[in-house]
Amino acid sequence: MDISYYDREFTDEQKERLGRALADVVVEHFSTYDGAVSVSLHPVEREDWTTEVFEPRITGLQDRLIKAPDYRSE
Repeated sequence: MDISYYDREFTDEQKERLGRALADVVVEHFSTYDGAVSVSLHPVEREDWTTEVFEPRITGLQDRLIKAPDYRSE
């Protein structure tokens, strides 16, 4: 699992807790074991989001999305 997000700082503890929580959900819903799950973080600069994430991984793969984004204005 590769998680793309606007670049921000995470402590090692925050990364560990996030990885653990995501892995637990995958293990439960896919009826698998913890060793079969990997989680990586992919920081993306805000100005690169459309070309690096939105176009190729959201609009380009809509048939695979099980939860689409609903972006808000900031």
